[in-house]
Amino acid sequence: MASKIAVKCGKLLIGGGNTVLVQSMTNTDTTDIEATLCQIDELKEAGCELVRVSVPTRKAAEAFKQIVLKTDIPICADIHFSVELAIKACEYGAAKVRINPGNIPFDKRFDNFLDAMKDSGAALRIGVNGGSLKEEYRGLDKADAMIMSARKYVQRFENAGFYNIVLSAKDTNILTTIEVNRRLFKEFPYPIHIGITEAGTYETGLIKNSVGIGALLLEGIGDTIRYSLSANPVHEVIAARKLLNALKLRNDMAEVIACPTCARTEFDVMGIAEQTEKLVRGIKKPLKIAVMGCVVNGIGEGRDADFGIAGGKEKSVLFVKGQKVKTVENDKIIDTIKETLEGFIKNE
Repeated sequence: MASKIAVKCGKLLIGGGNTVLVQSMTNTDTTDIEATLCQIDELKEAGCELVRVSVPTRKAAEAFKQIVLKTDIPICADIHFSVELAIKACEYGAAKVRINPGNIPFDKRFDNFLDAMKDSGAALRIGVNGGSLKEEYRGLDKADAMIMSARKYVQRFENAGFYNIVLSAKDTNILTTIEVNRRLFKEFPYPIHIGITEAGTYETGLIKNSVGIGALLLEGIGDTIRYSLSANPVHEVIAARKLLNALKLRNDMAEVIACPTCARTEFDVMGIAEQTEKLVRGIKKPLKIAVMGCVVNGIGEGRDADFGIAGGKEKSVLFVKGQKVKTVENDKIIDTIKETLEGFIKNE
């Protein structure tokens, strides 16, 4: 399953059966153009495909214009409260404009925004947030209120003949987010951006996002994803790509598997696994490398890996496609993994 229609967003197509895309957001001061561009480059290097940038002021809008001109990754302008800034974002080359129905009013300026969206060719994200619903929805079931809020804005744009729409409905409560997105998927044909908002610090946020996003993706719901973390946004991108690969929705990164260790473990599984993770970061090939804690079961348990190490007290075994290749000294394990990895990449 996927959204029934695809939406153009810069050079990207969102939804309609296209690949689920990874999104993140800068946390720099947008008026610091160089710092923001630097972070965008870091996100892109990690595998981000669409970057959201906050545009809270006129000065930020002018900086946003320069940022769009100096990067080739599609940029989404994040707009709250100000229709004028939304119009500026359209004029300044935003690939997508995100508005929050909770704080963008329907007033005489809104028609100007509709015209600007049509003229720009940008995609629109109607992004409902469970924490910023309008007063008119207070006291209602939150999921009902979020759907009503989204519906009201969708209808306004559809009535104006604008359909280049992406929807999102996020809450810090996982179950509420899942329910609302199921209902969005059922009611509307548009692509859906999914995530858990205000998910918390790195460890807590990883769990909440993985559960919420993963559950929806397994149901075929979600066309772009973002892990919202109170952490370096590069971590959001890495986590999102790992989730998509784990669910077999993408097949474009190397994976390190490792055993949980036990009393039989006689070498530093955790340390070797962590160093191997660093070695494979950025590799966009579907390789699987195993770091196993003992030679008793290690080769058998890692047989699905392209290659791996089964560790012993002083020496360990390198195996390839489940077959023992050679014994290596433990202080040479990382060098051996690096050499074997380079061979696989070269021969792919």
